[in-house]
Amino acid sequence: MSHIRELAKHIVAAHRNDDLCLPLPAFSPSNPPPVIKTESGQDQYELASTIAAIEMGFIESDARVLGKAWSRMIKHEGDFNPKAWPTRPEYFDMPPYSREMNPKAFKACPKHLGLYGVFPDADWIARMVDAELPTAQLRFKSEDPKEISKQIKAAVAAVEGSKTLLFINDHWQEAIAAGAYGVHLGQEDLADANLDAIRDAGLRLGLSTHGYAELVIADRFCPSYIAMGAVFPTNLKRMPTAPQGLGRLYAYAKLMQHYPLVAIGGIDETSIHAVAQSGVGSVAVVRAIVAAADPKAAVKRLQELMKTN
Repeated sequence: MSHIRELAKHIVAAHRNDDLCLPLPAFSPSNPPPVIKTESGQDQYELASTIAAIEMGFIESDARVLGKAWSRMIKHEGDFNPKAWPTRPEYFDMPPYSREMNPKAFKACPKHLGLYGVFPDADWIARMVDAELPTAQLRFKSEDPKEISKQIKAAVAAVEGSKTLLFINDHWQEAIAAGAYGVHLGQEDLADANLDAIRDAGLRLGLSTHGYAELVIADRFCPSYIAMGAVFPTNLKRMPTAPQGLGRLYAYAKLMQHYPLVAIGGIDETSIHAVAQSGVGSVAVVRAIVAAADPKAAVKRLQELMKTN
């Protein structure tokens, strides 16, 4: 076990300055540290890299996925190099074939969705059509089915004939009925959503992810795009993981570059350029537009800041 600990130390030391490490949470009796148990067939490199990932602040599910990826990488490359990092889909047991070869793939959307705004109601969607925003999401929160349906129909009508692509958050049945361009779901929604109905209706599907384990799960559904975050702290939604930071975003983007990608979470004018340089084709914002004194001007400004060359 001491040899495995030594391997883990080498991995952590090699990546300490890569912006992949996050502070460890404060453990307590009600929030104990993860217990890394050995499994049948688990080699020393998988166990060492799992331990290293935990020490780098990855949650347990992500650490286990990383451990297996490290093991596959070492077997493929034939050598243990602590400075390496797994960035190939096959290391994460993701199929190497393209979306076009997968009969279950959801309808494609542009690889570069551009600036992606998330808005609380249909009035905002209409304003963003006027601002020529490339991609918008309606995230309307209500317990009233009639109001939900009304807002979605109004949002779909607002983008009709424009270049703005509209995704509906959560409400996939109403989105199908209204003829929306696509829907966006969290992974917690996958168990209840009728994915076949969404696919058969020709709607695009965007899926949220918050780390390596959820990226692997998202890939199994072959969505139209994958959203990755939260990149920075945000109070708009309770997140299942700590903010991922730029280092992890860059690693995720490299791994999932065969998908249209959207970075989301706490992004504003001060950070959007660095986020865009990660290789994602889209950056999602909320307050950077809705809290701006001049939202239309903010859209233009943010698009300029997104340019990477």
